[in-house]
Amino acid sequence: MDYELTPMWTGEDTSHGYKNKTIKKSTSIFSLNWGYSIIIVFVLFAGFIGTMVYFMTVEKIDLVREDYYQKELEFQTQIKKLSNTVNLKTKIIMTYLPESSELNIVFPTRVINGEVKFFRPSDKKMDINIPLKFLKENPLHLSTQKLNKGYWKVQVIWTDGSKEYFSEQELFI
Repeated sequence: MDYELTPMWTGEDTSHGYKNKTIKKSTSIFSLNWGYSIIIVFVLFAGFIGTMVYFMTVEKIDLVREDYYQKELEFQTQIKKLSNTVNLKTKIIMTYLPESSELNIVFPTRVINGEVKFFRPSDKKMDINIPLKFLKENPLHLSTQKLNKGYWKVQVIWTDGSKEYFSEQELFI
């Protein structure tokens, strides 16, 4: 048995051992290989992260109160005020009249000293405090024309001379 060796490559053969196969190069501008695809995905991801960092640093975040920790320590007195309000025989009544842009507050006790706070959770610059001293009229009529439309909390703190009281209600103008 004789075996004949034939070389795969000779000086004239340019197929490098691959018969009948040709490699075509793409001439399209939009052809991407995996290397370019990885770079594009990385650049898009970095752009997304950069955009998110920008929007997070520009967003305005207001604390509910600047003196948050001090108010936390004073919370026990707030609990006492709420307890006094709950123990009243008649409750404070707050009525919003949208047609006349007015808030009526009927107090269950006389008011020697106090305060009505219009608290805007979304923007502390809009908060309004109205002091109460020896209130003679009951109900109290407060105009809401200067308040922006939206969600408000109305906080009423008052004293009748012997006890302090607190009430809070939501208001949507």
